[in-house]
Amino acid sequence: MKKFRKVLDGLTTSSPVNPGGSPGCGSAAGTPSAAPTPRELEIQETLMSEHFQICKTVRHGFPYQPTALAFDPVQKILAIGSRSGGIRILGRPGVDCHSQHESGAAVLQMQFLINEGALVTACADDTLHLWSLRQRLPAILHSLKFNRERITFCHLPFQSKWLYVGTERGNTHIVNIESFILSGYVIMWNKAIELSTKTHPGPVVHLSDSPKDEGKLLIGFESGTIVMWDLRAKRADFRIYYDEAIHSVSWHHEGRQFMCSHSDGSLSMWNMRNTAKPFQVTFPHGKTQRDGRKESCKPILKVEYKTSRNSSEAFVIFSGGLSYDKAGRRPTLTIMHGKAITVLEMDYPIVDFMVLCETPYLNEVQEPYAVVVLLEKDFVVVDLTQSNFPIFENPYPMDVHESPVTCTAYFADCPPDIIPVLYSIGAKHKKTGYSHKEWPVSGGTWTVGSQTYPEIIITGHADGSIKFWDATAITLQMLYKLKTSKVFEKPKTGDMGRSADLVEEDPYAVQMISWCPQSRIFCVVGISAHVILYRFSKHDANTIITSLELRLQCEMEDVISPSDTENTPCFSDPSGHSPQPQPPSPRSNTPDSVRDSIPCLKVKDRMIRMPPGYQAELVVQLLWVDGEPPQQITCLDLNSAYGLLALGNCNGLAVVDYLQKTILLCMSTLELYGSADPFQRLTRSPRKNRQSTSGLTELSDNQVSLDLERSKSPTSAPYTPSLHNDPRGTGEPVSNLRSCHYSPVFYLLDNVKGPGRKLSLPTDLKTDLDHVNGHCTSPTSQPCPSGRARVPGGPEGPRLARRGPGRPPFRKAQSAACMEVSLPVSSLTEGYPSRRAMLQQLHGVSMYSHDEHHITNYSWSERESRENSFSRSRSSSVSSIDRETKEAVTTLQFAESYGRKSDSLPTPCLWVGTSLGLVLIIPMSIPTDEQERQEDPVTVAPTGTVLMLKGSVLRFGFLDCGGALINSPYEVWRDQHAPDDPDRPRKRKLVNFSPSSSQEACGDGHLAVVCSERQAKVFYMPSQACLYVHNITESSFVLRADVVSVSNSVCLACFCANGHIMILSLPSLRPLLDVSYLPLTDMRIARTFCFTNGGQALYLCSPTEIQRITYSQEMCVNLQETLGELFTPIETPEAQNRGFLKGFFGGNAQTFDREELFGEASAGKASRSLAQHIPGQGGIEGMKAAAGGVVGDLARARIALDERGQRLGELEERTALMMTSAETFSKHAHELMLKCKDKKWYQF
Repeated sequence: MKKFRKVLDGLTTSSPVNPGGSPGCGSAAGTPSAAPTPRELEIQETLMSEHFQICKTVRHGFPYQPTALAFDPVQKILAIGSRSGGIRILGRPGVDCHSQHESGAAVLQMQFLINEGALVTACADDTLHLWSLRQRLPAILHSLKFNRERITFCHLPFQSKWLYVGTERGNTHIVNIESFILSGYVIMWNKAIELSTKTHPGPVVHLSDSPKDEGKLLIGFESGTIVMWDLRAKRADFRIYYDEAIHSVSWHHEGRQFMCSHSDGSLSMWNMRNTAKPFQVTFPHGKTQRDGRKESCKPILKVEYKTSRNSSEAFVIFSGGLSYDKAGRRPTLTIMHGKAITVLEMDYPIVDFMVLCETPYLNEVQEPYAVVVLLEKDFVVVDLTQSNFPIFENPYPMDVHESPVTCTAYFADCPPDIIPVLYSIGAKHKKTGYSHKEWPVSGGTWTVGSQTYPEIIITGHADGSIKFWDATAITLQMLYKLKTSKVFEKPKTGDMGRSADLVEEDPYAVQMISWCPQSRIFCVVGISAHVILYRFSKHDANTIITSLELRLQCEMEDVISPSDTENTPCFSDPSGHSPQPQPPSPRSNTPDSVRDSIPCLKVKDRMIRMPPGYQAELVVQLLWVDGEPPQQITCLDLNSAYGLLALGNCNGLAVVDYLQKTILLCMSTLELYGSADPFQRLTRSPRKNRQSTSGLTELSDNQVSLDLERSKSPTSAPYTPSLHNDPRGTGEPVSNLRSCHYSPVFYLLDNVKGPGRKLSLPTDLKTDLDHVNGHCTSPTSQPCPSGRARVPGGPEGPRLARRGPGRPPFRKAQSAACMEVSLPVSSLTEGYPSRRAMLQQLHGVSMYSHDEHHITNYSWSERESRENSFSRSRSSSVSSIDRETKEAVTTLQFAESYGRKSDSLPTPCLWVGTSLGLVLIIPMSIPTDEQERQEDPVTVAPTGTVLMLKGSVLRFGFLDCGGALINSPYEVWRDQHAPDDPDRPRKRKLVNFSPSSSQEACGDGHLAVVCSERQAKVFYMPSQACLYVHNITESSFVLRADVVSVSNSVCLACFCANGHIMILSLPSLRPLLDVSYLPLTDMRIARTFCFTNGGQALYLCSPTEIQRITYSQEMCVNLQETLGELFTPIETPEAQNRGFLKGFFGGNAQTFDREELFGEASAGKASRSLAQHIPGQGGIEGMKAAAGGVVGDLARARIALDERGQRLGELEERTALMMTSAETFSKHAHELMLKCKDKKWYQF
């Protein structure tokens, strides 16, 4: 427990900080500044470094790019392998575990050690891994790396410790599962086939032991060769040479026949008594043509041949095999049962499937009851016990990516009643037609922990849908789905031409969301520059949606010169209550060349019936201005107690009263400063044309322009250069382009090279990543014009071509899930000097310098040197870059605060942060009486109060003088559409957290925490004195920052672009944690990373998966208790007694001692250069996890035996090597003796 007191003037080592918060402050972390404070602060900070630790908790969603599937029929758990080396193990709801191979190699195949609590994985780097599942977090016990062979197929017989491994060369090796050492027994391909065969049989594609005799191994080669190998006699019983390539083989349970699937879409049946030719060949989907030949079909990639006790007909289930002439048909799974053929069409390609059977014994009647189908983007389980083959309702959240995720939000410790209410509403819209049987993957155990609190995750999607998820106790279950597209009219057939210009392919894509759980008011920001406000109701309603239109665009009058700031007042109305007049919307008579005052989407203007749940009440849309599409909204905040909504973009700020449905404020960022503007901004008046002296006639040709246009980020508007911005992509001569005044600002071309590379910038980080020093530098966000657009035919010449004819203002919404842009490792470790440098690495961009004299294309070395020398300091000597007249609003927050230094009481205020690192405080006068609030106007009066930081402002937070977090006031939820009760009239009930109400000892005042992309400051209000300052990073920049509650205290959590997660104490800003957790390899992480209370965070780790992490030491320690048990002790079912007659006539399966055959005593040792044994780290972890019980004792004993056996094996190898060396020496000595035996002395 440490106390922080005011440090007297002259006794601090930090640089001085003036009361206004000058950017010159740069004190060390945790050191208060020398600025005078109103009183001595005594705050006890309880958080220490030992309270924090980073670890992953759970992963939700569908495994990205799945490759393999495995199932344990006794434990009833299922495993899915992925291309990135991940393993997902699933059981009953709550049993969901993710593990990762360190190599990151794709998982080719997996085999459970049935009822042993272990899993074998074969990866694309030719390594076998043995995973222990007896602890809650799986760990690798052994690994075996093949050096000279490529693994293609693995087979592990039930209750066997010998694993068969087929390779690309056609050889079959045998591995001891317990020691993970190769046996000396090898089936070479040249011995498996006949010596007269002239061609190589190809890789091994199938291995299985005969259900009738375990001593017979069936080997299938890709070329169509099948060999039955007698393991005892070490020879082939029979060989089959088929014309078509083999993809899979499946046995009948009696072991007398088997079925093969082939590349021509056929199924062949083979009898063990006559292997000269198949006794049956069928083309399930191949029709006979007129000439008598079968039509060509696609390969059948896998077939399963299962018998049922209740039916004499077997199940034949396979994937593929459709005819080629039916183009466009979806992937299918075919179920043949007798003469009935059922074709199940799937939404995505089939990766793998498995038939779930009642028994693990292959020589018994299988009794199939379900089929698990793994698709590329889905996971389906089909019920085989019903004739119509319904699917099971999936209890796992596998549909997170149903529409690509574009934004996320995480709310911990929600009101306890919100989850049941959302679930009850969402349950009414659930799909029907599922199987009524229980979910078949029911293994493991899981119980809800004692320390749980309501948690909700909200995801926004590209189709405009919103999903609410119950994330309590590490689970994830969908509660409620909201479709924002229902607010807007669908384009009519006659308006398709005009609508195609105005609306993109995904016009409803969600960019950001704002939710007040207490009042249940919900706001959605869409890509088409619109905001939708929803209220929650348990009753349906017939309402008309109110639509407000904002003309938020910078005009010529907004440009302020140094003289204007001194002589001309900024506001015509001192009250600030002067929204811009709204001209009529000429939707029908607007020519295509000049669109003005029309929104991108049309709101339904009729009475709409809204079901229970979230019901739209208000839509705010930004308008086109002079042919320019509206800028995308960069930040949003709402406050239910005030009844206000604020939004900002790179043009300015707007405040909306959603109770009175009016616009209170709509002005550019520059107007908000008034005479308090700290920068000397230069006007950008048009200039006369200058003749080109460099000989350049065009900046780029049409083809380059087209390529650039196509490579732009689909989540945002295409680049629409204003008069003072980059004129690339136009075919206009440079002499015309130079008619404007350019400052030497660097611009980035969004030129992503390669067809597979996509990039979309984070919605809530548009200004963070796109506006360097307040400039729109990336085409993923539209730049801010400094003057009116030129009209065609005007004195300034033809208008710059901003888009080709018919091009929409926005592109297809790209989800955070689709953003995969790899960064160089060196760049990740070194960090980025600025966001612009990061974009340079992300895009592979070209950089241009524009000034009024010339246009120069720099080489990469020159660009890098210019980038490395770039500085983002906010010194008083403003550089030419800082003379930009436009800056973006990057963050907003309503709070009870002090708008002026002279204020004695807190009032409702709006805190505004900009991309130039400036903070403005706008006080508001709101009527307190409910009736007056509905009728009297709200007064908004910008005061020009300015605080300054380095970099774009990201987050605000407010503390009282005791260090406790001040929550924003809110309105208690009331159902506006509930039946009227005369005894209890519905009135607004407000909950206010005024800073003065919780601090009698400290008197008036509170602390304001402001975090930017480079630094954090703590100000004392109302004096605006900077008490603490901490430079968070110099080599990188902060992507996400939040003031969160952890362990009954408050801290500042930051996530940087270089992958570091930092925790700072409040209010002293002491560094408590700095961990390099996650390199920013793609923008998906930046877009979706968010912190929440309780020491938790999440991000979209792949296009289909959500990763939750914790930075709380307490939660890391208790993580084992919250996870489910993967392994439960279950007795292995006994094999059926087949009876005397079947056994007498040879029906029983023959067994043999594999240990005697494959052991070192009889088979010898394998070549040491063939494979390398790598001990895993899972032994110690498994012992720690299972300590204290019988399982722990067994695990310790087994690991000790393994280690002892490994040491004995190494000793034996050294002994054998010494014996070999001694024998060699003895042999040479004997040869030398014989050579010299009969020679005379003079012959030497």
